[in-house]
Amino acid sequence: MATPELAPRRTAGGVVAVWVVAALAGVAVGLFVQPDARPAWLSVALGGCLVLALAIQLAYGRSQGFIGRMAASVLGALFVMGVISLGYGLAAVVPG
Repeated sequence: MATPELAPRRTAGGVVAVWVVAALAGVAVGLFVQPDARPAWLSVALGGCLVLALAIQLAYGRSQGFIGRMAASVLGALFVMGVISLGYGLAAVVPG
Protein backbone atom coordinates (compact mmCIF):
# COMPACT_ATOMS: atom_id res chain seq x y z
CA MET A 1 0.00 0.00 0.00
CA ALA A 2 1.39 3.38 -0.97
CA THR A 3 1.15 6.33 1.36
CA PRO A 4 -0.50 9.45 -0.07
CA GLU A 5 1.46 12.64 -0.50
CA LEU A 6 0.76 15.20 2.18
CA ALA A 7 1.27 18.30 0.07
CA PRO A 8 1.64 17.55 -3.66
CA ARG A 9 3.62 20.05 -5.66
CA ARG A 10 1.81 22.26 -8.14
CA THR A 11 2.37 21.24 -11.72
CA ALA A 12 1.09 24.29 -13.58
CA GLY A 13 4.45 26.04 -13.25
CA GLY A 14 6.18 23.40 -15.33
CA VAL A 15 3.58 23.68 -18.09
CA VAL A 16 3.83 27.48 -18.23
CA ALA A 17 7.64 27.29 -18.17
CA VAL A 18 7.60 25.29 -21.40
CA TRP A 19 5.32 27.90 -22.98
CA VAL A 20 7.70 30.70 -21.98
CA VAL A 21 10.67 28.81 -23.41
CA ALA A 22 8.69 28.25 -26.62
CA ALA A 23 8.02 31.98 -26.91
CA LEU A 24 11.67 32.83 -26.32
CA ALA A 25 12.80 30.21 -28.83
CA GLY A 26 10.32 31.49 -31.43
CA VAL A 27 11.53 35.05 -31.05
CA ALA A 28 15.18 33.90 -31.19
CA VAL A 29 14.51 31.99 -34.41
CA GLY A 30 12.89 35.08 -35.89
CA LEU A 31 15.82 37.29 -34.98
CA PHE A 32 18.75 35.07 -35.88
CA VAL A 33 17.55 32.85 -38.76
CA GLN A 34 17.00 33.75 -42.41
CA PRO A 35 13.31 33.83 -43.43
CA ASP A 36 13.55 30.82 -45.74
CA ALA A 37 15.00 28.61 -42.98
CA ARG A 38 12.57 29.63 -40.23
CA PRO A 39 10.09 26.75 -40.61
CA ALA A 40 12.83 24.16 -40.16
CA TRP A 41 14.28 25.89 -37.12
CA LEU A 42 10.87 26.41 -35.56
CA SER A 43 10.26 22.67 -35.76
CA VAL A 44 13.67 22.04 -34.17
CA ALA A 45 12.75 24.46 -31.38
CA LEU A 46 9.42 22.67 -30.90
CA GLY A 47 11.30 19.39 -30.57
CA GLY A 48 13.47 21.01 -27.91
CA CYS A 49 10.32 22.10 -26.09
CA LEU A 50 9.07 18.51 -26.19
CA VAL A 51 12.30 17.27 -24.59
CA LEU A 52 12.14 20.08 -22.02
CA ALA A 53 8.53 19.23 -21.16
CA LEU A 54 9.46 15.58 -20.70
CA ALA A 55 12.37 16.49 -18.44
CA ILE A 56 10.27 18.85 -16.33
CA GLN A 57 7.38 16.41 -15.94
CA LEU A 58 9.70 13.54 -15.05
CA ALA A 59 11.40 15.76 -12.47
CA TYR A 60 8.05 16.20 -10.69
CA GLY A 61 7.96 12.47 -10.01
CA ARG A 62 4.16 12.22 -10.15
CA SER A 63 2.47 9.71 -12.40
CA GLN A 64 -1.07 11.06 -11.91
CA GLY A 65 -1.94 13.29 -14.86
CA PHE A 66 1.40 12.85 -16.63
CA ILE A 67 -0.14 12.53 -20.09
CA GLY A 68 -2.37 15.56 -19.55
CA ARG A 69 0.52 17.70 -18.35
CA MET A 70 2.68 16.62 -21.28
CA ALA A 71 -0.13 17.33 -23.72
CA ALA A 72 -0.78 20.76 -22.21
CA SER A 73 2.92 21.61 -22.32
CA VAL A 74 3.54 20.54 -25.90
CA LEU A 75 0.26 21.75 -27.37
CA GLY A 76 0.67 25.08 -25.62
CA ALA A 77 4.19 25.39 -27.02
CA LEU A 78 2.84 24.51 -30.48
CA PHE A 79 0.17 27.21 -30.15
CA VAL A 80 2.68 29.83 -28.96
CA MET A 81 5.08 29.07 -31.80
CA GLY A 82 2.20 29.02 -34.26
CA VAL A 83 1.11 32.51 -33.26
CA ILE A 84 4.69 33.76 -33.50
CA SER A 85 5.19 32.18 -36.92
CA LEU A 86 1.87 33.66 -38.06
CA GLY A 87 3.30 37.04 -37.12
CA TYR A 88 6.41 36.34 -39.18
CA GLY A 89 4.26 35.29 -42.12
CA LEU A 90 2.12 38.41 -41.94
CA ALA A 91 5.21 40.59 -41.63
CA ALA A 92 6.60 39.01 -44.80
CA VAL A 93 3.38 39.68 -46.74
CA VAL A 94 2.89 43.30 -45.70
CA PRO A 95 5.00 45.65 -47.82
CA GLY A 96 7.38 47.68 -45.72
